[in-house]
Amino acid sequence: MKKISLILLLAAPLLLACTPENDHPWNPEWGGGDGGETPEVPDPVEPQAKPRYVWIDAAANFDDYGNSRENIRKDCKRIAETGFTDIVVDVRPTTGDVLFKSSVAPALKRIDRWQGSTYSWAERTETFDYLQAFIEEGHAAGLKVHAGMNTLVGGYLCPYGLGTEGMVYSDEEKRSWCTVQNRPEGLQNCLDVTDDYGARFLNPSNQKVQEFVLTLIGELASYKDLDGIVLDRCRYDDSGLMSDFSEDSRKAFEQFCGQSFPASGWPSSVFAPGTESLGSSVSSVQRKWLTFRVKTIHDLVEKATKKAHDINPDIQFAVYVGAWYSYYYTSGVNWASPKYNCKQEYSWAGNDYQAAGFADHLDYIFLGAYASASSIHGSGEWTMEGFCRLGAKRLSGAVPFAAGPDIGNGSGFENGGQGSLMPDIVQTCIGNADGMFIFDLCHIKMFDYWSSLKSAIDSYLKTVN
Repeated sequence: MKKISLILLLAAPLLLACTPENDHPWNPEWGGGDGGETPEVPDPVEPQAKPRYVWIDAAANFDDYGNSRENIRKDCKRIAETGFTDIVVDVRPTTGDVLFKSSVAPALKRIDRWQGSTYSWAERTETFDYLQAFIEEGHAAGLKVHAGMNTLVGGYLCPYGLGTEGMVYSDEEKRSWCTVQNRPEGLQNCLDVTDDYGARFLNPSNQKVQEFVLTLIGELASYKDLDGIVLDRCRYDDSGLMSDFSEDSRKAFEQFCGQSFPASGWPSSVFAPGTESLGSSVSSVQRKWLTFRVKTIHDLVEKATKKAHDINPDIQFAVYVGAWYSYYYTSGVNWASPKYNCKQEYSWAGNDYQAAGFADHLDYIFLGAYASASSIHGSGEWTMEGFCRLGAKRLSGAVPFAAGPDIGNGSGFENGGQGSLMPDIVQTCIGNADGMFIFDLCHIKMFDYWSSLKSAIDSYLKTVN
């Protein structure tokens, strides 16, 4: 989600420009002298087009691909013809079950998805290897294939009374793996939270959770023809600052900061019950807590990168994050370069927080530039251009990055009809990043953005060919 492979070379920004005129051997001032054998002039270096990724969410696209390899083949061909170079295939959705061969995670048998006007279950009846099918059909179409993996999740509480799914619900032993939230009513295992639908997260401080995640990454890296792995949701759960206050986290925090936090005063010694945002003043303990969380994720990413590269040195390892860095501390993630001096901009960041930036452990990173349809240009967060420019500043050259919008869920995108924006979106994202990605394939198909994206990408390619 990560060292350098062919895929990274394609993803890197253009570093070679035209050679300055006085470096040419036909210039009288050329330093090679004016006599003797004429030096060989290298062929000019052609600009490299930046990679263009499409994300393929498992649930949103399950009706098309879960039971049909033919649909996989057909759409991979169309994706390539549209001008995309890579696909990111979600093979571990938020239920935590998997669509690849695993010895530790259950195979996905059903998944909830939106259909018509409600959620319902989609059943998997076929037995072909979903990931392997995408690898083979994607490569046949000329695409590079990356496995997307929802990392620190293990189950899903479905809306509309649909029920639950995932290993944390089916395996009682996994209950202790789940996050514990500091809710207004007190500490609560996320499995007991029934008024908040969505993914159920695993505790990053639990060593069994880490071992499990690393095993999954090793299994993905063992797919010899897989081009890359992309970690998604490698963070604390959606309750933000309310997570995680388990005993595992308390003990790890004590070890991290070298002081004791008795259970009788936990977690009020860090945050009062129900705290969702920082106050105007951040205490030293709170600053240590924020640093502890990002260091925990940093160390997991570092281990994950090593695990993947130990098995396959050529695989591209990447992470997806939201580009809204100013708020991402609530998720316990510092995706920036450790060179980025975040403490100059944010009062909650100290020296140790800065050092926990994990960008330099990756081969590539995906920044979700999820601005509204009316906010393509600008200099700040919540514009696509601003997300890209600020992302480049925060990554400080540590790793190439792709940026892109959600073209189906964001404000102004949800009802389609935005094909005319695609040229500006493509040029803005790819012009201010090392690559571009579109979330999600289902939206391209639903709103028939194929031709508008092809025209947009063709226009971009003309500038580098």
